Amino acid sequence: MDRFISNQIRKKDLLLVFEKKYHIISPLWSNHQLEWISGVYQSYKDHEKYMIVLYLIKKTFDFYSKNLVKENFTEFFKKDFIEVDSFTIMEVSKAIDIAKESARRKINELEQSGAIKRVNKRIIIDKSMFPFMRPDKSIIRISRFLSSISNILYQENILKHKFESIKIEDFIKNHFSLIWKLYYEVQIPNLLKWKKVFTDLETFHVWAVCVVNQKLNSKKNPQNNNKINKKKYLDRYFFNDDKVIDGINAMSISDISGIPRATVIRKLNILLEKKHLVIDDKKHYSLATVHLKTLTSIQEINLNFLSEFITSVFNLILIEQKKI
Repeated sequence: MDRFISNQIRKKDLLLVFEKKYHIISPLWSNHQLEWISGVYQSYKDHEKYMIVLYLIKKTFDFYSKNLVKENFTEFFKKDFIEVDSFTIMEVSKAIDIAKESARRKINELEQSGAIKRVNKRIIIDKSMFPFMRPDKSIIRISRFLSSISNILYQENILKHKFESIKIEDFIKNHFSLIWKLYYEVQIPNLLKWKKVFTDLETFHVWAVCVVNQKLNSKKNPQNNNKINKKKYLDRYFFNDDKVIDGINAMSISDISGIPRATVIRKLNILLEKKHLVIDDKKHYSLATVHLKTLTSIQEINLNFLSEFITSVFNLILIEQKKI
């Protein structure tokens, strides 16, 4: 265990790698986040309803952690129901930043749909709702992302061994209640910060598709090599009004996000009006430069949450490896 102390991953080292390899890590993480939020939206066709369920499940994970209870993926989802710690409308309203009456209405709608049930003064999430909650795809996606990060850390001599995606997936499933609590501690603040900027999560979701499209396009540029630093990357592909980047049309945004096309067009008009996006003569949307410095600073905060998650998971894996 003493050797582990000297070999552990430190957050400050990870943040330095984020700066150095920003042109690689940022597109990877943004793509993961877009796939995650698009999957979230499909569950209830309502971001805030899912945020409520997500918050309630996290309360259960918090209770487990506080009482030193650990459940693996199979144990957690083999039960007939998940009991949720008691909550108030005001608590939910503050936790996910929605008006009290909106919180009350959405909780009532979740109850009416059977997502949440009150049984003998207990609040439960019934087994019938598990298909909407089981993060099978999310675990695969985050495992692949973490494996890619481990490869970068190995190249930078921060990790002595790479972590294979399948091994990370197994580790997450074996320590599910702990790791997914940490995962939600990245995702909830992340979404709330973007919501403050864009007012609602659907508008953010539409904007995020345009961001990921731009980042994926940047990867096709042969000039985007290991020598490009974070500042050059952002200046070349985001802060430059003359950037040559293919935009994305409304139909593609709808297909990727799962949000109905009419809603997408309405949100795009809001984003154009507020100068978050620009449109070309082909009706393709890309990022405007007006607010990008502010938005990049928010991303920095969210990357800080991400670095906490990565260091925690990797250090837990290293501890387990020492036991073998």
